Amino acid sequence: MRASRALTVTAAAFVALGLAAPFASASNEPAAGPAGGPGGGGPGGGPRNVAVSPYSVHRGASMEVKAEGCRNGGTVWSPGNFDQANLSGGSPAFANVHIRHDARTGDQTLSVKCHDNSLVATHRFRILEGRGAQGGLGGSIGPSATETAIGAGLVGTAALGAGIHVMRRRRPVHGRV
Repeated sequence: MRASRALTVTAAAFVALGLAAPFASASNEPAAGPAGGPGGGGPGGGPRNVAVSPYSVHRGASMEVKAEGCRNGGTVWSPGNFDQANLSGGSPAFANVHIRHDARTGDQTLSVKCHDNSLVATHRFRILEGRGAQGGLGGSIGPSATETAIGAGLVGTAALGAGIHVMRRRRPVHGRV
């Protein structure tokens, strides 16, 4: 009886995952296209299918921009948010941009232009308030001077307390001098 229940639950889980797969690939990010239009690109060439990763990025962090249709490279820019960067050649072309620390927060727009075409595509992205976490650095960031001083103070206090505890527990043995 238990085996049939487990089999039924497992089958139901696989069906649910199978039905959810088309929805999992959907994105709530805005579509990109030339001059902000939907779809992008077309038979005339130019940048199309512009994408950013991540869509929401903190000030001071990096973001990757990808675009199809720029086989010979191109440029990407967003005034006040990051400096102009060069797109690599290939399909898709990509560039890593560094968001300024003083960039405006909220929804922003970037522009992409291929070297071999005069069309410009735009794409939206979001700049978040504050600073992002320093994830992925492992142990490469050491403690600050303040953290080191606090740690040394705690170790010193623990050593002093242990010494006092040992001295108080020490009792003279009767009959010995």
